[in-house]
Amino acid sequence: MAVAADRLPASSRGGSGRSVSTVRRMLLEGMAIPAHPLALDSDRRLDERRQRGLSRYYLAAGAGGLAVGVHTTQFAIRRPEVGLLRPVLQISASVARESDRNPLLVAGVCGSTGQAVREAELAATLGYDAALVSLAALPDAQESELVRHCAAVADVLPVFGFYLQPAVGGRILSIAFWRSLTQVEDLVAIKIAPFNRYQTLDVLRAVAESGRAGEIALYTGNDDHIVEDLLMTASFGGVDVRFHGGLLGQWAVGTRRAVAMVEDARAAHAGSGSRGALARMGPELTDTNAALFDAANGFRGCIAGIHEVLRRQGMLAGAWCLDPNESLSPGQSDEITRVLAAYPHLHDDAFIEQHRDDWLT
Repeated sequence: MAVAADRLPASSRGGSGRSVSTVRRMLLEGMAIPAHPLALDSDRRLDERRQRGLSRYYLAAGAGGLAVGVHTTQFAIRRPEVGLLRPVLQISASVARESDRNPLLVAGVCGSTGQAVREAELAATLGYDAALVSLAALPDAQESELVRHCAAVADVLPVFGFYLQPAVGGRILSIAFWRSLTQVEDLVAIKIAPFNRYQTLDVLRAVAESGRAGEIALYTGNDDHIVEDLLMTASFGGVDVRFHGGLLGQWAVGTRRAVAMVEDARAAHAGSGSRGALARMGPELTDTNAALFDAANGFRGCIAGIHEVLRRQGMLAGAWCLDPNESLSPGQSDEITRVLAAYPHLHDDAFIEQHRDDWLT
């Protein structure tokens, strides 16, 4: 159904003290933002040393930002008996403060509007710049309610919209929803991750037709189409739109290569770089993602797969998830071995080996 497109109220600053315009500019310049995993010990308790080490790795690899408290961090960190939302947000924020990269910090926010606003307020107090808003907890809400939900979060922090694929808890959203969401003034970016070309084009078209194509950054979350998204330009009514970067769980590994991909895509769009070598990596990265994210089994092992690569690289002590039933699927370990051997140029093994001990101090 259509929803009202009246311009909705704006907040003035992110929690870091950066202005919304600065956050917007940084996102439009383009960056690789890894979705941050959760480091656990064998008792499934937070391993603070390795959690900090992961943040240090991503920033040393050149990531422009960190996304924390998102799906890759495991939504269960919010459960009262787990109580890890604040600690994991704090750890990445403290690493960001010690870095000279001055990265953008994106906090995942979930739940009902009240919960999402409280999580955004927490993130703001810890110095986060934007909130990636999951709508998974509102499967039956009218689309107009979803827009108001995002607008309420935007009163606290600039909003990173999120089109999440249905296979992992998302829902199909109409182009009318995206048209209305573009009218939330402090919408600074959209992560497009429906794993569907038709739905991806809905978002691109809505942004092109909104009159705000130069204000709303577009970030791929389509793990099956990362390179192709970064290289594409779409035109609607004479307005060109393209992806500026990516916010991806896939980029929690091979982060240094991911940073290079964004830079290479930027050069290709500017006419100063070749598309050929980067385009050839597209199928390789999709093949890698199929193994790591367990596409053959409905993505059941997606978080464990990322953990397994980091375990093999010595960044994590194990591939444990908070849920003991969440683990690698049968045959997934062999598939991970295959893609790591087939595409060593997509991974950071040597870089991690050189710096790991420093990051884990």
